[in-house]
Formats: sequence, C-alpha cells, structure tokens
Amino acid sequence: MTILSTKGLSIGYTLPKGVRKTVMEGIDLECKAGELTCLLGLNGTGKSTLLRTLCGILPPLSGTVLAEGRPIGSYSKAELSKMIGIVLTDRTFTGGITIRELVSMGRYPFTDFFGRLKSRDEDVVTAAMQAVGITGKENEYVSRVSDGERQKAFIAKALAQECRIIALDEPTAFLDITSRIEVTDLLIDLAHAQGKAVLMSTHDLESAVRNADTLWVQDPANGCIKCGTPSQLTSEGVFSRIFGPKVGLMVERALESGKQAL
Repeated sequence: MTILSTKGLSIGYTLPKGVRKTVMEGIDLECKAGELTCLLGLNGTGKSTLLRTLCGILPPLSGTVLAEGRPIGSYSKAELSKMIGIVLTDRTFTGGITIRELVSMGRYPFTDFFGRLKSRDEDVVTAAMQAVGITGKENEYVSRVSDGERQKAFIAKALAQECRIIALDEPTAFLDITSRIEVTDLLIDLAHAQGKAVLMSTHDLESAVRNADTLWVQDPANGCIKCGTPSQLTSEGVFSRIFGPKVGLMVERALESGKQAL
C-alpha cells in the first residue's frame, strides 16, 4: 500500500528577496507501508532537503506531496504528527530531561492543552521504549547516554506518536558499528513486523543494499531519482554510473553475500 507519494515535485529553498533555488525537480516517488526505503546520493545532492519536504518541514517549490492520497499541506500540525514521525540527523542536545520524558513528547498530539498524559499515553510510551530496547534507561538523562541509546530514544519518540510513517535523516551517522546494526535491525522490524513505512537517508550504501526493500538513488547527471529494488538497480548499472565502478562492484558483492547468507 502506497502511503506517501509525490507528483511532479520540485524541491529547494526560497532565498531572500524571493529568489528560488531549485535542488531537484520533476520528482515522482512512492513509499509503501511495510517496507524499508533507503534514500542514497552523493553529498550535497539534496537528500536532507527532499526528506524535509516529504515530511512537511519545507514547502515544495512546486508539485505535490501526498500522505494517504491527501496533500500534506492540508494536514494540521497535530494531524501531521499522527501521520509522520521524524528523526533528524542533527545532534540534538536535550539538556536535563530523561529518556522517558523525551519519549513522552511523542504523545503531545494526543494530549490536552497542558500536555497531561493519561493512562493509555503512559502505556504507549512504555511500549515504545520496550520496542527499541531502552526500558532500563528510562530514568537516565538523554545527555548522558550513548549515541546509540539516544538515537533509539528519538525513534521511540516517533513510535509514541503512533504514526504510519517514520522518516529518518542519517539515523546511523554518529553510531559505532554495534549501534548501527542494532538501529538498522530495529528499523527493519518496524517496517516488516509493525507495517510502518520507514524512509531513511543514508551514506551506508552497503547496508542499504543488503537491507532495504526499495532504494531511491539520486542521479545528479540528469536530476532525477532512480527507484527500485537493490537487484534491479544493480542490473541497470545505476551504482556504477553514479558512484563509480569500484562502488558498483562492492554493491554486487554485497548482494551476492546476502544471497549466500539466506
């Protein structure tokens, strides 16, 4: 089921004096529930801009972003928070709040004016922390846990929103290898076991090829995005053409080793 899509989307920024800087244009994409979709591309090609536009943080320059067939601009902030959970790449310093307090912020679209949590809200928060494996850290300060635990806490916050889509910008960028594997496995589980549409940008091409159901690869040569399964894009020579022959060979080997592991 397609849950997030674009039609003729152009992304970029409006600079001072109304000058528009277009990053990419004519984008048609589909993101499906129950799948892990990875967005790949060279540095400076607009991955973060695309992700922020899809989530409603940046307005499209033209074209449409649809969430469940409805223009994303027609959603209220509360409605959008119930539809899309966002985990950005910025290293957020959250000061003196605990893991549980951070995750509880995901319930604010469901609470009253004063943000008071009811019994069900508390249950959802607890379940979100259990899902990412940080229950034992709930009273720890966010600023004092490891990068991996902090990232899991932000993912739990998105889960607490009970949203259909989880979008993440470089979620494994600052993590050690163990934490990268744990977070990646968590995202796979959220897509396959819980039926979420999980969309993440990443520079970890090998992991994306091994684990993603669908890849979106930005092609700077013609300003478009190539979409397909890892095998489809490899057979079309997309990785060799965009990233170079050595990377293309690495992708082929990653795919082959993945088949052997199965």
